[in-house]
Parts: sequence; C-alpha cells; structure tokens
Amino acid sequence: MNEHELRRLLTVSVEDVLPSQPATAGWERARRTRRTRRAVGAVALAVALVGGGTVAALRAPTDPSPVPPVGPTVIPTTDPTPAGTVQRPPAELTYPPDPLARLGDPATVPLSERPVQRALALFQPLNEEGREDGPVRVLGNDGVVRSLDVVTLAPTRDASGNEAAALKPGVLSPDGRSAAFAQTKELIMIDLTTAAVRRIPLDGYLEQVVWAHDRVLVGGDDRTYAVDRISGAASTIDVSTWELIAPDPAADREAPLIEMYGEGASLKLRSRTAQEGELRSEQPVTSSALPSPYQVNEFYGRGWLHGERLARAAWITSSEMSGAEGAAVLDARTGGMTHLLDLGRDRSKGCCLVLGWDDNGAVLLRLEPAAVARWNPQTGEVTGVVRDLRGTIALAG
Repeated sequence: MNEHELRRLLTVSVEDVLPSQPATAGWERARRTRRTRRAVGAVALAVALVGGGTVAALRAPTDPSPVPPVGPTVIPTTDPTPAGTVQRPPAELTYPPDPLARLGDPATVPLSERPVQRALALFQPLNEEGREDGPVRVLGNDGVVRSLDVVTLAPTRDASGNEAAALKPGVLSPDGRSAAFAQTKELIMIDLTTAAVRRIPLDGYLEQVVWAHDRVLVGGDDRTYAVDRISGAASTIDVSTWELIAPDPAADREAPLIEMYGEGASLKLRSRTAQEGELRSEQPVTSSALPSPYQVNEFYGRGWLHGERLARAAWITSSEMSGAEGAAVLDARTGGMTHLLDLGRDRSKGCCLVLGWDDNGAVLLRLEPAAVARWNPQTGEVTGVVRDLRGTIALAG
C-alpha cells in the first residue's frame, strides 16, 4: 500500500458525524462505516508495527459507544414477615401523657370517705416481702387515688395450699362502678360509687372472676357460679373461668360466651350460650397468616373480646426460640390469628398479661419488669402507659 492510499483510508477512519445531524442519522452513518473502520484499524495496526511513531501521530479518536439506559436496582428482600402480621415493641418505650399514669401515685383518701363516679383501674402493689397482697389502690376518673379501705382481701388457697392474689385482671367491672373478688367460700362485691360491700356465700374453691354483662362469673377448679349483679342470686353454669374470654361490654347480653383452651396444634375456640353455657360450636385456632416459623404454643392469662377481635397473652415460637413471650389477636369468628406481638426472649415467664382493650381498639398489656403498654395491632405502634409499677393491675373495660 502506497502513501496516497494510506492517507485516504485514514481520512475515512477519522471522519466524524456532523453535530447538526440528528442522533438517528448519526447512528446510521456510524453503522455504515463500522466495517471500514475495523479494516482500517487492522491496517493501521500493521503499519504502526512497521512504521512506529509516524502512524501513531495520525491515530484516530476513539469511537464513542452508546450508554445503555440505567434501570432501578432491585434488591431482593430476605424478610419473610408480611408487613403488619408479626410486630415487635421498640427497644425503649415512650410515655405519652395518660390518665392511667396516676396509678403509680400513693393513695390520698380512703374510698369510704370519697367514693368514685367511675374507677379507671385497681392496683395492688407488692408488699415489703415482694408478695402481691399490699393495700389496694383505686384510681378514679377524677385522677384521685383512693385506698380500698372497706374490705381486707386475703389470698385464695386451693386444696394443695397454693396461694393466689385476690386482685386479678378482670375483677373491675367494665363500667368501672363495681369490683368483685373471689375469696374463700365467698364472693365479695363492692359498689365503688357508694363504698357498699356485699358478701355472697358460695361453696367450693374460688379464684377466677369474669364480668359478663349483668352477671359475675366466679369459679375455681370444679365449678363456676353465675351471680346476678343486682340481686346477688347465684346459679351454676357450665363454663370454665380459667379459659373464659371476657365478653365485649358493648355486645348484646345474649352474645355467646367464648372459651379458648388447648395448646399447640390442638388450640380451639369454643362457643357457649350466654345464659346456660350450653355448647354451640367448636373450631380450631389457626395460624396460617403467620410467617414460618411463628406459631402460638399456648395461651395464658385472661383473654378479652373487642367486637370480633380477641386478644390474649401467649407463649410462642418465634424466629429465635420456642417459648418466647408474646400477645396475639385473633378473629373470634374464624379462630384465625391476625396479629402477633413478638416480645422476645429476655423476659420472665408469664410476664406480659393482656389487661384489656381501650376505646380506640388498642390492646393494653403488662411489659415486665414494671410497665403497662398500649399496642395498636393495626399500626404496630407500642407506647408506654405507666412505668415503674410493680404489682397487679385490673383495668375497667
């Protein structure tokens, strides 16, 4: 190849697309010259190897390559938990202002001198020996803390001598006007609006109390009594106060009573008639909405109905361990679990009783060692209500 031919080929190889031409025309022209440029590049390389620096001085500019469009980067998630199904409390609770926060204050007046219009809560602090049989406080809706001075409550004892504190979640009526306490061979009912006390003799061991509209259901291991709230008349009813779910106070008085019992794969809901306790239906508790390996092993403490939702404390299998503490919300119609609060492994066993629902559909529960918290299953928000409160609490419905 002579010098004239080499100059012509190099001129073609460095030919640029004119700036004034559209991009489409430029890319078409580039395609037409690509083959020629490859040939020129090969010839230029050969000449460069022979001629050295002479051809290098005439080197063509690099052909710009189109930049492919950059799409969004998709990062696959490894979290198997559907949003909102399993929730966890924050490491540190915040404590917005709340009327129940006064429950930690000492009593300033006896109930006999200043009855309440409505009680928000009862509280029995630990005594000096760490037992739950100290003086009972009554927090009224006026913010005043009273001492329950009209009765002296004693722990109940079963046939084996096991003791249980008289104050338990559920002893305060949903309207906050009355309280009922199981005692040895009697039920004590107190009208908190007048401080009047009524004692109703009953046979057998008594420990658990559940308010069911116009009646108080009280029982122990072998029988349950239904006591009329007004007359005090008592009759037996075929339900278990250990497994009975506290009815929704807004429901009709003829709404069925719900029991929850069993453990693991044998967990069941049982529906009974409101007045006689006759069995109506039974269905399994299902956890298909929970991600693996989450499941409820066993429920404990009092369960509470709010509309068609049921809340109760539980021991659960979590992503970390079996036997972790938790609280569950179920659909009371189907038995299906809808929300689970995973409280983790670093808590004492049976630490976190559910205390009921508030008017806005949030669950109130203990968070040991000494707090009351509010959990909204719909949003997953968990906030503190009362801090540094060691003892037993009963809330109004």
